[in-house]
Amino acid sequence: MTLIQSVLKLPRTYKRAISLLIDSVFLFLAFWLALFMRLESFSPLFKQDYWLVFSCVLPLSLLVFVKLGLYRAVLRYMNMQAIWAIGLGSVFSAVLIIGFSFFFTAAMPRTVPFIFFSLCLILIGGSRVSVRAIISHPRWHKKNSVLIYGAGSAGRQLSTALSQGPEYHAVAFVDDDIALQRTVIQGIYVYGPEEIPSLIKSKSIEKILLAMPSASRSRRKEVLSKIDSLGVQILTIPGMADVLDGKAKLEEFKDVGVEDLLGRDPVEPKPELMNANIAGKVVMVTGAGGSIGSELCRQIIQLKPAKLVLFESSEFGLYTIDKELNEYKLTHGLIVEVLPIMGSVQRVNRIETVMKSFAVQTVYHAAAYKHVPLVEHNVVEGVRNNVFGTYHAARAAINANVETFVLISTDKAVRPTNIMGTSKRVAELVLQALSKTQDTTRFCMVRFGNVLGSSGSVVPLFRKQVKGGGPVTLTHPDITRYFMTIPEASQLVIQAGAMGTGGDVFVLDMGEPVKIYDLACKIIHLSGFSVKSDNKPNGDIVIKCTGLRPGEKLYEELLIGDNVSGTNHERIMSAQEAMLDWHELEPLLNKLDKACHAFDHELIREILLQGPTGFNPTDGICDLVWLQKEKGPLKTAEIIALKKVT
Repeated sequence: MTLIQSVLKLPRTYKRAISLLIDSVFLFLAFWLALFMRLESFSPLFKQDYWLVFSCVLPLSLLVFVKLGLYRAVLRYMNMQAIWAIGLGSVFSAVLIIGFSFFFTAAMPRTVPFIFFSLCLILIGGSRVSVRAIISHPRWHKKNSVLIYGAGSAGRQLSTALSQGPEYHAVAFVDDDIALQRTVIQGIYVYGPEEIPSLIKSKSIEKILLAMPSASRSRRKEVLSKIDSLGVQILTIPGMADVLDGKAKLEEFKDVGVEDLLGRDPVEPKPELMNANIAGKVVMVTGAGGSIGSELCRQIIQLKPAKLVLFESSEFGLYTIDKELNEYKLTHGLIVEVLPIMGSVQRVNRIETVMKSFAVQTVYHAAAYKHVPLVEHNVVEGVRNNVFGTYHAARAAINANVETFVLISTDKAVRPTNIMGTSKRVAELVLQALSKTQDTTRFCMVRFGNVLGSSGSVVPLFRKQVKGGGPVTLTHPDITRYFMTIPEASQLVIQAGAMGTGGDVFVLDMGEPVKIYDLACKIIHLSGFSVKSDNKPNGDIVIKCTGLRPGEKLYEELLIGDNVSGTNHERIMSAQEAMLDWHELEPLLNKLDKACHAFDHELIREILLQGPTGFNPTDGICDLVWLQKEKGPLKTAEIIALKKVT
């Protein structure tokens, strides 16, 4: 252990005593050096009146420094307050020399106090600056070298925070602003983006920290496209809004969000659409504990409904969102009654009683089974929950005089190849048909693709696999999906629901589709690794394709036909698609209900194929119970094969 490290570990009392002793030496040197520099002689050392002056100046000067708080300042965090204390104390010491020289009639040259003041600043102030530089040097803390991308306000604050922390040492700034390049900020040189590859090698940089909290996602995507394949981990700092609200610290780094890779900037929601079905009303969310349902609840409570009814079958999911919303209420002083109700949408009496009891005015129906392979393996439950759960909720809404009912649908309902997508398309048909039979409740559907961070999302899976050293698994190298963040999707759902007139199918603009293989590569690169392949045998992480799962499509669609029109929101479209009248749809539902009750999977598939759903299955019946019944006890190899496809 070095001497510096030993001193740093001493108690504060000992450190202050050492500082007082050293400052006493500095004052001694400053006094006698000032006399020597002025008189160019050591003769003052032998004059009693000079010693009398110094013996009075020393203790009073130290007392002034103590009162000014100089010894309360921590050296490694020394700021302008400490420098001001040194300057003011030195001025006071120089004045004391003048005063005591007059009192003891010492022949003190008039320039000595000024020389003394200068030497005090150099010795007392300079020593502290030097010690701070030494103890802050990364060699004493074994800090990792990092590069900060962004030399603006956030970058400068980040550099300061890193210099005071034990982990990272900023060795370079990079900024796109030509005016900042070739300058030095806080002792750190600013380079251009084109110099990053050479900086990584020459300065042994291990991480790149993005200090661009206010940049748009499109701008962040542009920056990431330049640096995501350089072989170092890329982290980002929290948004300034979170820092100012106290939700995060500037130096709390996180992985680059996939929303930054997509480069899609959310559109500011329209207040009149957000408030139309919520403000001052009784709102109910089914599936309130799920990914979409819980985010809908977060958005809704901010719009100040009179009551928010959380309807959920999962006890833990209901507990979690209820606790979160009540904490939000207390923090923000909201007067909203949050009502956690346990129940299943398949129990028509329960859901209707709830709607009537609380006089619900708006329903967001997010309760659904949406994981494609799981629904393929549990066909009856998938159909019952997605089709009949929606039907029961819609009937209950009509009977309870609910004003607006919004169904959360999916892009997998378009020309579906699986039971999940088909069941959601039938749910859409149910609402379209019911909409024409009555004028009590206004029904509409909102259809969109995958949301980032939802249960079953590939992104957290990829990150977990990368941290484990791989392989990263995906089903097919060409598989493509649409993506959107959960908050944006929820806001658009609320706004679309306010525009419906009855039986509307709204489609959200999801932007450009994303190739999942490319997404996996970017996540690997951003984590500081390279993709290992036949062309790059020395790479770090292998991407392994496992084959399409039951019912999975290579490409998802949002529209069945081309008959689509815009709305007064740029991200929401209205689709005009084929539908059935209730007298045509009801017999189909009755047959489907009986088939589900009898667990007749062949008949369920036949009914779904006959309906106007566009169902085009790519696999046979995959229901696990049906397979067990048909084949008898499964062999070990078959069980392993089934687990692999899920």
